[in-house]
Amino acid sequence: MSVNPRENLSVRRENALLVKVILGGAAPIEDPLVELAELARSAGANVVSRVVQRRPAYHPASCVGKGKLEEIRQRADVYEADVVIFDNDLSPSQIREIEKATGRKVLDRSELILDIFASRARTREARLQVELAQLEYTAPRLRGMWTHLERIAGAGGATGAGVVGGIGTRGPGESQIEIDRRLVDKRVALLKRQLEEIDRRKVREVRARQDHFTVSLVGYTNAGKSTLMNALTNAGTLTEDRLFATLDTLTRRWDLGSGRYLLLSDTVGFIRDLPHHLVASFRATLEEAIHADLLLHVVDAANPEAEQQVEAVERVLAELEVADKPTLLLLNKADAVRDLAALSILRTRHPQALLVSARSGDGLDELRAEVDRRMRGEQRRIVLSVPAHDGKALGFLERFADVLDRRFEDGRAILEVAIAPRALNQLHSIAADIRHAE
Repeated sequence: MSVNPRENLSVRRENALLVKVILGGAAPIEDPLVELAELARSAGANVVSRVVQRRPAYHPASCVGKGKLEEIRQRADVYEADVVIFDNDLSPSQIREIEKATGRKVLDRSELILDIFASRARTREARLQVELAQLEYTAPRLRGMWTHLERIAGAGGATGAGVVGGIGTRGPGESQIEIDRRLVDKRVALLKRQLEEIDRRKVREVRARQDHFTVSLVGYTNAGKSTLMNALTNAGTLTEDRLFATLDTLTRRWDLGSGRYLLLSDTVGFIRDLPHHLVASFRATLEEAIHADLLLHVVDAANPEAEQQVEAVERVLAELEVADKPTLLLLNKADAVRDLAALSILRTRHPQALLVSARSGDGLDELRAEVDRRMRGEQRRIVLSVPAHDGKALGFLERFADVLDRRFEDGRAILEVAIAPRALNQLHSIAADIRHAE
């Protein structure tokens, strides 16, 4: 019995031929397949050849034209490619047509990203999220992608025509498809219930930290978020020069000095054209970013496509409905920049951005000072009366306000402070007997 290549979508240890179709009106890109090549390598594939075609529209049958499809077949033979990976999303019929013409397994961009996420998932939460994204991507394609119907009794696999759904066999085939769809629907419903419980727990965990100022690192994958997390908190996070090295959110205490601290979270990296189902599935993982008081948007300033990556991250943030959240842009990897003119243009476009290097430590002191300023907010001077024995309230004021004057009267501390409204609200939430004095 032959094994269908669609039943094994992994690209590990395989030779990959990359293909991209650029529509005529799209802006020219210096190396249109550089990101797909990084994705393929992150999945474990060896890139052996690349093919790019510019067309006015996608070919309905095979995405590329007939001549280009023949070129892909020939290149696959010459370079002994095991898999053809498109930097476009393909329909099931297009995948079938290309596989038929090339004799190779074919993956589109979304399938490749899902494969990488599946290989990186370590925790139960990450595995559930990846499985849900895979099922929701695959479910509408059952008829086009699954071929086990050819092997069920009476489905036409042994007929002369060899076609599923021949005379007298259409009923069993349709029944099997419906069974498959029901099984997938039941599994999707179960995964959603499990993830909803995780999401509720995440929300409770995040809300439990409302007494703390929270900051989340967001950015394009491989922009250096985990390295920055380690530099700021000594978190010991895995850092690798590959896309999507980590999928799980990590939260650590970040000490800013003078007794002040906040909670810093590292989140999964983004990428352009990130599959919608993946964003939806990982909403629980991104809960830290959704509820953060401040986002640190980390950008690889040494990447020639830094501006396009900024735009891609902003699109995902908009999809998560956090585009309006306070954000500080960080131009990371400043020590690795070779094109100073490109860096100058980037800084001109983002004048409020900070130039940092997580690896060398350059600019991190300025980053701490700016985050500290934002955490404390616009301060106003007031006089507070606090019970002298309330160490928690007094300690909070030492950390999150500037104490300008203090004296003690009748068992109470009278403090003149400069404090932000947010910090004052937090103070009232942790201490009941706080009075405003003159």
